[in-house]
Formats: sequence, structure tokens, C-alpha cells
Amino acid sequence: MVRIRLRRVGAKKKPDYRIVVIDSHAPRDAAYLELIGNYDPMVEPSAIKIDQDRALFWLKRGAQPSDRVARLMAKSGILPVTAT
Repeated sequence: MVRIRLRRVGAKKKPDYRIVVIDSHAPRDAAYLELIGNYDPMVEPSAIKIDQDRALFWLKRGAQPSDRVARLMAKSGILPVTAT
């Protein structure tokens, strides 16, 4: 199964994340299939940049977003907002 999830980059105590498409069994920092966005939680408000066309491409092919990525996509308007 293919997942859309976060990959941590950045310095210690200054996280920055890449939103990647990756095999669900791969470790967090393993090689990924495609980089589709970035997430920086350290700025106010949080900076979220996702390539909408590529995200929809992978979602249509069965890629499952992680919980955090699904919330980020909902904030960006890619996925509908769900009640949690």
C-alpha cells in the first residue's frame, strides 16, 4: 500500500517536514516515490505547501494519507474537512 505521510528534515529542535508519497512499510526517512509538499510548523501561522494536482493524482490511485497529512490537506482545501 502507498501512503502520503511526513518525512522529518531540519535541525534538532527545529523540525521541518516534507510531504511524501512512500510505501507504507518503509521507515520514516527511507527513499520516497515523490515529494508533493512541505510543512513548517515553526512559523506562525504554520506554513503548508502542497502540490494539489500531484496529491489528487496519488489519492485517485489509492494512496492513503496519514492522519496528520489528512488534516493538513483539509486545511489546504484538498480534502473535505472531517469532524474529529
